Amino acid sequence: MTLPPRLRRSFFDRPVLKVARDLIGATLMFRGIGGIIVEAEAYHHTDPAAHSFNGRTNRNAVMFGPAGHAYVYRSYGIHWCLNFVCEAEGSASAVLIRALEPTHGIPAMQRRRGMKEERLLCSGPGRLCEALGIAGGHNGLPLDKPLFELRARSGKPEIAAGVRIGITKAVDLPWRFGLKGSRYMSKPFAV
Repeated sequence: MTLPPRLRRSFFDRPVLKVARDLIGATLMFRGIGGIIVEAEAYHHTDPAAHSFNGRTNRNAVMFGPAGHAYVYRSYGIHWCLNFVCEAEGSASAVLIRALEPTHGIPAMQRRRGMKEERLLCSGPGRLCEALGIAGGHNGLPLDKPLFELRARSGKPEIAAGVRIGITKAVDLPWRFGLKGSRYMSKPFAV
């Protein structure tokens, strides 16, 4: 079986909404553990919910660099979250990876998460990072080199779109994308 091509940095050097939509169905691996991206949210630099909206800080500096790098931050002081930096250098836009369908390294994910239920291993950005072993030390890593491996989706999946979740600003923007019908998403889309 031939694997789909690896995603190069040029894949991410495009408008964030296109990247977010095109990531649904792609495969994300970190140190050989991962699965199929089933949910993602776009954050544009003009968006008040984006970390980059008020300018560059030590925390969000990676967002202002070249596309195709990981932006990893701690949410609420508890959970790590993984984002992919998009668009031209300085634009500071990123895609939050919200959920995966686990396909590789499931026993390792189960150990890290302390649970057996596959559906809950990567259904949410904090769970996903815990299951894959992604933490703050991985901030800024290139997405087209080890420790990451990203592969293009095969085929054209049916994609749902709706408002983002877990934010308080720009809540009406339909910038959350998901694999229609997937049971692995963090939250189903409204019908």
